[in-house]
Amino acid sequence: MPKDRTLDLVLWRHAEAIDLELVGDDMLRTLTPRGEKQAHRMGAWLDRQLPASTKVIASPAMRADQTAQALERKYKTHAGLAPLAGVDDLLEVAHWTTGSGCVLVVGHQPTLGQTAARLLGMSAGECSVKKGAVWWLRLREREAVSEVTVLAVLSPDLV
Repeated sequence: MPKDRTLDLVLWRHAEAIDLELVGDDMLRTLTPRGEKQAHRMGAWLDRQLPASTKVIASPAMRADQTAQALERKYKTHAGLAPLAGVDDLLEVAHWTTGSGCVLVVGHQPTLGQTAARLLGMSAGECSVKKGAVWWLRLREREAVSEVTVLAVLSPDLV
């Protein structure tokens, strides 16, 4: 008999970053002063909401790493979340098909929006995650039936 499980997947887009032209390497783009404020506001909100056991995984890009730091929790970076990574890469890193508990992924557009769209049964281009924003999704599997619900969509401007 299949085991029931619940997995919360929190998708957090990195906060506002400097333009690529300023550094020439997408992986080295850092947060702007506004982005730092966005990251700290959202990080404080997430810290109050997330279970202590949440696994936090970030893209190795500097802007995502800085965003994850604002949460002030332990986290790991993973190459499978780098810019231009695909939805399948993200879902594998988050252990979507086998995991349980809560996983927070700090990453990039369009991958985050495409992931939300796929999990919610929408077309790939239907979801766009604003810089610094969070989409909190919950997967429940009961008696071999899967259901994905949206728990929260929040912009850093609203926290």
